[in-house]
Amino acid sequence: MFQSKPGLMEEIRNRFAQVDSCPVQGKRIFFENAGGALTLKSVVETSQHYAAVPDNQGRDNVASHELVRVISEARDNAKLFLGASSGQVFTGESGTELLFRMISNAVLETEAGGNVVGTTLEHPASRSAAQRWAKVANKEYLPVIHNDETGTVEAEDYAKVVTPDTRVATILHTSPVTGMGVDVKAVSEAIRSISPDCYIIVDGIQHAAHGGLDIDSYNIDGYAISPYKVFSRHGYGMAWISDRLSALPHDSLIDGPEGNWELGTRDTGSYATFSNVVQYFEWLGESFTDSKDRRDKILSASKAIHAHEKVLTDAMLFGTGNLKGLADLDGVGIIGGINNPKREGLVAMTIDGIAAADIVTKLNAQGIRTHTRKADHYSGNILNPLGLDSCVRVSMCHYNTEEEVAEFLTAVRDMIADK
Repeated sequence: MFQSKPGLMEEIRNRFAQVDSCPVQGKRIFFENAGGALTLKSVVETSQHYAAVPDNQGRDNVASHELVRVISEARDNAKLFLGASSGQVFTGESGTELLFRMISNAVLETEAGGNVVGTTLEHPASRSAAQRWAKVANKEYLPVIHNDETGTVEAEDYAKVVTPDTRVATILHTSPVTGMGVDVKAVSEAIRSISPDCYIIVDGIQHAAHGGLDIDSYNIDGYAISPYKVFSRHGYGMAWISDRLSALPHDSLIDGPEGNWELGTRDTGSYATFSNVVQYFEWLGESFTDSKDRRDKILSASKAIHAHEKVLTDAMLFGTGNLKGLADLDGVGIIGGINNPKREGLVAMTIDGIAAADIVTKLNAQGIRTHTRKADHYSGNILNPLGLDSCVRVSMCHYNTEEEVAEFLTAVRDMIADK
């Protein structure tokens, strides 16, 4: 996709900090994007600027007024990025913390009895929250079992578990272990066809950097992201909640602003850096649409990102140039299958006879950054049913190149030959 626009890949990579080198390791290829994407240079500059500002919001001075304006603008930008025309956006400690808050409120403040539905595919951020608060509220927790072969879950799987008494349901938009996406709109429709008033909360942390978001079409009540996984920085999470979820009783200051879900003074810099992210998507989208509409630009960028990342994953699986892909290398296993259209920029793999941790170490010695996923509280729900104690996660983003994939394939080929 990007190759059709001469010079665009260079422009893209130039907008990211440490795109091909680590300040500790030196030259390296970054295939650990699911653990945290590269950071926009504009985010680094914005963070530095706001870190020096001593003023708080809500004061009667020009600096304070500007902080309020920046936060308000960033909330609008975030809703534009998410495709949300209603509801509210707010920040918190992390995406995980925000999922816990949204899920706990929905479970505790809905009608007594009934059940809470989630899936075995989910990250523990939503799964743990749903199970904990269902127990506290004396609601039954009902798991939807994901498909081990495809590494995802379908709407019909939810339909078999959801009941008219389902009060809350959680959805994982994309798995950070398998890399497979879930059709949130279809799942939501299936849930609401059985339990129309169910509160539906989505973990979008892995998905946000890889595909377009359209909350208005999902008919959900909550969506959480971790901005450090979508080109911003660590230190905050961001959530969108529907008007009806916003109206539920929740932790807030007595006599404070009605409907406010934020506790304490906000970090203006976190909001401002998310505006940088939205501006980047708009800039990228201008290469793929002539529309002047900001939302059109964002969606065009998302489509181009998804298309380019498919080129990268296809090259990794099926080969590039004269290099064989992982699918044709002896002893290589691919979680979720080889031909899976739900894959989003991530390949989870094993090599017979070489422990996952050793693969990661060997690749890292050659300047290729990947990550081991162990059958622990984070990934055991995916790996244990497959009889695996670990796997290697190779996660890409749109600023990665086919040349980097070729270096990775060469390293894996040599590793297999030497074992």
